[in-house]
Amino acid sequence: MTRAALLQMTSGIDPAANAATLVDAVAQAKAGGAAMLFTPEMSGLLDGDRARAQPHYRPEDEDRVLAAVREAAAKHGIWVHLGSLAVLRDDGKLANRAFVIDASGAIRTRYDKMHLFDVDLPTGESWRESNSYTAGEGPVVVETPIGALGLAICYDLRFPDLFRTLSNAGATVLAVPAAFTRPTGAAHWHVLLRARAIEAAAFVLAAAQTGDHADGRATYGHSLAIDPWGEVLIDMGAPAGLGFAEIDPARIADVRTRVPVLRHRRAIPEATAA
Repeated sequence: MTRAALLQMTSGIDPAANAATLVDAVAQAKAGGAAMLFTPEMSGLLDGDRARAQPHYRPEDEDRVLAAVREAAAKHGIWVHLGSLAVLRDDGKLANRAFVIDASGAIRTRYDKMHLFDVDLPTGESWRESNSYTAGEGPVVVETPIGALGLAICYDLRFPDLFRTLSNAGATVLAVPAAFTRPTGAAHWHVLLRARAIEAAAFVLAAAQTGDHADGRATYGHSLAIDPWGEVLIDMGAPAGLGFAEIDPARIADVRTRVPVLRHRRAIPEATAA
């Protein structure tokens, strides 16, 4: 049995302030007995004003938020899944990039969000991630103190083939950091996360942005930890803060024995018109 901590935060337009929140959460997670802390998508900067945000974009090796979290992880001896940062690529575009940082502060792996959020909502909200971001090219699974961790980010949640690939590769825990809008969150957040947990017979840890942000957007919150049977272990509601969940490997084995979905999977050929 290992303990995971989830940070629900309201990231703003000041990376230094966001970094301070993250560093404090690392210390609190360690004090609370967690082996690993999970943070939301865009933990370091959440700003829809590209011109205002532009001066804060840095290559990975110059990102001050990443450096601060790595230093805090090493200081407190805890792993961190940094849900994502906007990282400047060599081609001038951005990557929406997650990092898994070990207890020495070393980066164990990275994952760039594969599915970009280009939508127009009935509320009048319009989002075009592809205008600024380049999609990632492949899935990632990494060994951590809480198990084999499969990585996804926010809009990836709607694409079950990614999670099938992650669980086929051995993932027993799935991370889904997010900054869900309130309309899509209220409609789909819980049901999709529970479905991904049930389909993969894996734990799902989804640290989320919440509240009213400095750039004018509003996010849904409700960071969730879900067990392999689809039971919600914690639902953090709307307030920002830290939550804890117990990850029991025996639960994974139990569920996968009762309903052995991974063994029963088959390659599905293309459908033909009748």
